[in-house]
Amino acid sequence: TEAIGLYNLGQSCCLNSLLQVFLMNIHFTGILRRITVPSSPVQRRNNVPYQMLLLLEKMQCGKCKAVSPTDLACCLSLHRVKLFVQHDAAQLFLTLWNLLKKQMKKPELVEELRDLYTICIQEHLACQKCSFEMKTNSTMLTLPLPVLDANSHRLKTLEKSLQYFFHPEELTGQNMCFCQQCGRKTTFLQSMKLVRLPQTLTLHLKRFCFERSSHTHKLSHCLPFPQELDFNEVLTENQCQADDGEKATWQYELFAVVAHSGSTSCGHYCAYVRSLTECKWYCFNDSVVCQVSWDDVKCTYGHSSLYWRETAYLLVYMKKHPQ
Repeated sequence: TEAIGLYNLGQSCCLNSLLQVFLMNIHFTGILRRITVPSSPVQRRNNVPYQMLLLLEKMQCGKCKAVSPTDLACCLSLHRVKLFVQHDAAQLFLTLWNLLKKQMKKPELVEELRDLYTICIQEHLACQKCSFEMKTNSTMLTLPLPVLDANSHRLKTLEKSLQYFFHPEELTGQNMCFCQQCGRKTTFLQSMKLVRLPQTLTLHLKRFCFERSSHTHKLSHCLPFPQELDFNEVLTENQCQADDGEKATWQYELFAVVAHSGSTSCGHYCAYVRSLTECKWYCFNDSVVCQVSWDDVKCTYGHSSLYWRETAYLLVYMKKHPQ
């Protein structure tokens, strides 16, 4: 009945934060509770969904303020997820999700997992010399949103970042594409169109900037994000490739924030999660869990002069009115 923390096993704050976001999502745990339990002890030790289910039961049944995710961590290490190292939350989220999808034996659960998390995008490529056009549909687990534009100017809100992601881009010079109709490389217009949004939508703020010198630095400037987000108000008609029934479900409420503090070489993760049953915000900082306010969550917007402070890295939104 209470929010339970996870002990840090040694640089496991990233894993702990992501686990809290997964296990506080009642739509996800509804899928997790219906998995097929592996038959042998070896298979059970190696099975990520089963070990995650055991951890969930341990968290819900225990009377401690925190529990240890040791068995799950050992299971992940068998699948080449390194322990005792710093992870990137977006990369580890993808790794965990792929392992869950791969090891869920029931096809209907895999399909439910896909529906719960994956975004469908259509990429358009149009030759600017003739009428030749290519369209490709693809799925994504997260929307990787820039926090700077092409001229390195700061994007000032989450909505601006989303609009920039879907803004058409002209491919010229070295980026020109071969046009089958023209028979040569020409200038193309590349655009992304939104086809489908999932129940649980994860936005990845690209805070870590890679320079030519191979040095990585963190962009910590302020980028506010709303509690409620309506994609119909953010994107134009040209940026959507969906019917009215799909668009009617595009109103979201913020569910979780995975925040990073420190630098790229020495950092720490924690998670802010809104309980779907209590509608209260909690901060999960490894074994320490406390109730917080929306003002506390807003502290993760970022601040240019407070480089070491917590900055939102992953934003998780939940549909208000799913189909």
